[in-house]
Order: sequence, then structure tokens, then C-alpha cells
Amino acid sequence: MIYDSERLLLIAGPCSLESETIALTVAEKLAALGQQFSELNLVFKGSFDKANRTSLGSDRGPGQDEGLALLQKAKDATGLPVTTDFHLPEQAAPVAEVCDVLQVPAFLCRQTDLLVAAAKTGRVVNVKKGQFLSPTEMQFVVNKLEGANAAEIWQTERGTTFGYQNLVVDMRSFSIMQGYGHPAIFDATHSVQLPGAGGGKTTGQREFVPSLARAALAAGAKGVFFETHPNPSEAISDGPNQIPLEDFPALVESCLKIWAAARSA
Repeated sequence: MIYDSERLLLIAGPCSLESETIALTVAEKLAALGQQFSELNLVFKGSFDKANRTSLGSDRGPGQDEGLALLQKAKDATGLPVTTDFHLPEQAAPVAEVCDVLQVPAFLCRQTDLLVAAAKTGRVVNVKKGQFLSPTEMQFVVNKLEGANAAEIWQTERGTTFGYQNLVVDMRSFSIMQGYGHPAIFDATHSVQLPGAGGGKTTGQREFVPSLARAALAAGAKGVFFETHPNPSEAISDGPNQIPLEDFPALVESCLKIWAAARSA
């Protein structure tokens, strides 16, 4: 098992792996945070394919082979477990050769074949709750993974559709989803997206990431998911939501304080 109830689960990395420089810069920063804060349980994340970009011409990232190679380099350099999202059942096995955690994207969270393929790898499966699902509907997603004998299951809240081009987070989600027997995590950076509101691309409001992350931990979330980048304005995807890497340590430290306070309450 990777999840440890005695430490704060922190999944973090750039939205897209982009390049070896970006991947290793962020991974090494995370590893340094792990050395500084023993209470952290760290997983490095990065996407090899942004398959649901708003526009056809948007940069999707390095692709499966190069992306997995970058994740392996980050893993070798830091010793951190790594995760990425995948989109087709046949991708599960090769992704599992490198990744310790397989992430099922929110838009695909009800795809039975994808869930079963992830479970069969024997790796941790982190499934993001779709923007179109209520927290109570996640029990059926969990049931599919349990039925396919998933070794370890994580559930991630990433906001729910709120009108057009907006998301809202219901803090009751964490208690509800944890009632299904598996930890619930908060994706703080995707939850501040404004989908499709950037004129052919998704934009967002990163200024609300810290307050939402701390609120989720106070409400009982067992982990947090952040995207962070050395220069978000130059990121190929989700730049407006990503936390500048230089600001990331202070955010993590504040989250640890809330997590500790919530545990002792």
C-alpha cells in the first residue's frame, strides 16, 4: 500500500510532462519537501497526453513512450512513486510498468473497461470523480474497482459543474466518499478551472487554490492534489490553475498545519 493515514498524501507535479527539464525540476522540488516534512507522503504526477484539450490544435504533450520515459527518470532521480492518467484500456499495462498509481480521468470515471484494466494491473487506482457525478454515485465506481480486485483505491474530488464554464466544490463530498471505505483526496488546482472560458481553451483562478485546499483538509480530505510549474504562464496546459513552483513550499506547509489540526480535533 502507498496510502498511510499517518501522513498527508500529496500528489503533485506539472499538468503536462512537457520536457525532461520541467519534469525533473518539479520532481526534485517535491523530493526536497519530503526531506523537509516527514509528515508528507509524496507522489509525483505528470500527464503524457492531454487527450481532452478544448481545441484540436492544442499541444497534447510528449506522448506515451516519451512521457513514461520521463516519469521513469523522475522516479529514478528522486525515489518518489509516480502517477499519470491514461485514457484507453490497452494503455493500462504499459503505464503500470512505470507508474505506482494509475489515474482514471474524471471524464472517464464510469468507463467500466478502463476501471477494470486499471484494477488488473495490481497498482493503486486513483479515480477522479466526474464533474457530472454526485458524491453518492462514486460508490458505483468504487464497486467496479472492488469487483475487479483493485489492490488499492483512491477517490479524488475535482469540483462539480456549476452552471456554464464554472465549477463548485461541495465539502460534504469527502465524508460521503470516505464512507465507501477508501480515502478521498482533493484536486485543488483542477477545481478552480473555468472550463472552456478562455476562448477555445480552459482558464482558471489559481488565487482560490490555497483557501479551497485548506478548507478540504479541514473537512476531512485525506490528501491533496496540486499541479505546479516553474513558470505557469509558459505551461502548455492549465497554466492559469497551476501553482508557481517557487510558491509551492509555503502552500504545502500551510496545508500540513490544517491537516494536523483537523486530525487532532
